[in-house]
Parts: sequence; C-alpha cells; structure tokens
Amino acid sequence: MIIPAKPDEDILDSGMKHICFAINSEGVDCNDFASYIRSHYWPELANVGQSKLGTSVTHEHDGVFYHALVCYSVIDGWINTAAVVRRCFDSIETDDPVASIGIGTDVLDCLHGSQFYAVCEGMEDSKKTIVLYS
Repeated sequence: MIIPAKPDEDILDSGMKHICFAINSEGVDCNDFASYIRSHYWPELANVGQSKLGTSVTHEHDGVFYHALVCYSVIDGWINTAAVVRRCFDSIETDDPVASIGIGTDVLDCLHGSQFYAVCEGMEDSKKTIVLYS
C-alpha cells in the first residue's frame, strides 16, 4: 500500500524510523540521495559491493533504519522492475510503515530505463505500508 506524503515534507525530517532508497547491484555510487545518506549517516555504504537484485541492505543510525534497496543494475538497467521492487520492500524486516523517496525518478535512473509506474506497481504489491515522498 502506498500512502502519499505531504508535498512539502522532507523524508529526512519526517520522523519515520525506516527510510528506503535505491542502489544498484554493482554497488556503484551514482544516486544523489544514496550519496547524501552515505556522506551523512552511512559511510560504509560506499563499500557495499555486489548485491543481489531484489534484496536490501540496512544500517541503523541514531534510531533510524536506512534501507538501501537493490533495484537495478548499472550494466543491465531496470529489469522486471515491479517484481524486483516488491521483493526489495518485502525483504525489510519490520512491520512498521516505511518511508521511500520516489525510486527511479532521477535523470540517471530514467537513462537506465526506469519506469516509475512499474516502481509504484511493485510498491503496491508489497506487503509493506509505504509512505512515498517526492
């Protein structure tokens, strides 16, 4: 289930305990939001390395859990997006609602073939309650 966040609300100031964002399976730092999380809360994210599509990597900092969702490949692009995104969210071990940025919406993601409607389909199919921030 997707719940839209208030338009003027910042995901990092939301008070949500679980914040989700996309990374690629190669572990290459090429996402502005992931770069911000790495530089402010999770320096080890720069060394996450190869990860399997449809999984998540989690780090806790000051009571907030940051979930890096392995949604795409730099080499192969966005493949089976809805199913991969659903598996990513379902891999997060919590029953609490989770906050997510608009995955697959930046220019680099679009150049690699992301389709936001497929991302939303995967979010809707997930067992999680997802608060979506734009």
